[in-house]
Formats: sequence, C-alpha cells, structure tokens
Amino acid sequence: MLSVLHSKRFIDKSPGEVHATLLDEETYLCSERTMYRILGECDEVRERRDQLRHPNYKKPELLATAPNQVWSWDITKLRGPVKWTYYYLYVLLDIYSRYVVAWLLADRESGSHAKRMIKQAYDQQNIEPGQVTIHADRGPAPAGKVVAQLLADLGLTKTHSRPHVSNDNPYSESQFKTMKYRPEFPDRFGSQPDALGFCRVFLPWYNIEHRHSGIAMLTPEMVHYGRAANVLAKRHDVLLVAYAAHPERFPNGPPRPQQLPAAAWINPPATTAATEEVLH
Repeated sequence: MLSVLHSKRFIDKSPGEVHATLLDEETYLCSERTMYRILGECDEVRERRDQLRHPNYKKPELLATAPNQVWSWDITKLRGPVKWTYYYLYVLLDIYSRYVVAWLLADRESGSHAKRMIKQAYDQQNIEPGQVTIHADRGPAPAGKVVAQLLADLGLTKTHSRPHVSNDNPYSESQFKTMKYRPEFPDRFGSQPDALGFCRVFLPWYNIEHRHSGIAMLTPEMVHYGRAANVLAKRHDVLLVAYAAHPERFPNGPPRPQQLPAAAWINPPATTAATEEVLH
C-alpha cells in the first residue's frame, strides 16, 4: 500500500482521493482509514511531494557612516485625474544624509527608467566602482535584469528587502511619507506635467530646506556636502552666548554641542540596536 501511495500518480493525492480512484478502477487494497494509519506510521500524514518553498530571505543589514556609501530607492504611485490612473515617482536617497541624489517621474514602472536614474546619480556624485551599495525592494523594476546588469557594470553592490517587510526600506518609506503629508500634496494630480511641477518644488525643498529630526535637525544638503560640523558649531556658539547672558534659563547647565549621528543603519544587528537604546 505504501508503494502505491508513493507512486507518481498518487504521490500528491490525499488518501481519500486514492481510495476513491482505486474503487473506480474496481480495485480495493485497504480502507481510507488504513491508508492514514500506514502513512502515520511512516510520519507521512502531510504533503508527501517535494514542494516549491519560498526562499529563506536574509534580513539586510546595511551600515553607512558617511554620504555615498548606501543608497536606497523606491517607487511610489501618484494618483492621476481619474480612477486607476497613476504616475510613478522614482526616488534614490542617500540613507546617511537623507539627500535625494536623483529622481524621475514616469507613466509606468520600468527597469529602464530606474537604470537612467541610477546612472544619473552615479555620474553626478562621482561614484567609484565598489563605493556604493544600492538597496531596494523586490518589485519588478528593482529586482529586474536591466537594473542588475547596470549595477554589475558600474561595480555597485545591490541588496533587496524581504518580501512584504516595509522596515527593510525605512528611509525611502519615510521620505515618501514626508511628501504625502505635506499640506500642498493633492489627492489627485490633474496631469503628468502637474505632478512633475509638484516634484520639482517639493524635492529641492526636501534637500535644501527640510530640517530632518534624524540628522540633528539639519537639512540633507548640509549633511551630504560636509557642512554639518560648521552649522552645529555655530548653533552651539549662539547657545553659549545666550547662556552667558542668562544662565538661569539653562537649568541643566552649559549647553552641550549637538552631535550628528555617527551611523545610519538598515536593520542594525541586535547588539548594536541594544547599545543605541541604552545611549538614548
């Protein structure tokens, strides 16, 4: 009976199906219950065929201690004038500085658009082979052959988020959230030029004027182009003058200099995360 259950025609069928099929063929070997007993004795009361299993995706752990070490990119949909119409905004972000190094608006999701955006950032930032790791989700464009071939040609390392895990791409998700929570962000764009006009205003604002809580309330441009230390030093000088004039307004004593975070992580190891929690 076990050899029958293991046969090619029955290996992926339940005992009930096997029993019924054999009866239709005027064959009786044993009852359905006996089939289950035999399978149970062999620890086979389960799917017995080789199954296609989901890959065991490894959690990406990426560290940046300076600009142009790790870039993250993603695509978000902007709703068009009527239902089911969208424009696709591609954004490539430096995770250390939060600076948008390149972006592109298109009418579809395509690896060729992503390739153009990445190549533009590569050239404008004067990147060397092996310098940058580029992280993205597992969508058709990020995981496609066009982008993979470009990154191989440029000597750049690529990593991908685990499926359905938004925390594996937190910097891109945060940037899109900032955009969509702006009061001027519309429910729908009237046309692709309309959406393009919005992006041409918002993205420079995000880089140049938006003070980001994750980088000591500096702008991404200040951090990306090495001006952070000077800006923080000047802020501290202003506070020291204020302290000298009115120390009673500083109950904790002389103000301490602000510090830019030393690193930006995507999924820090457990030991690193625990240390940072203690420090905070």
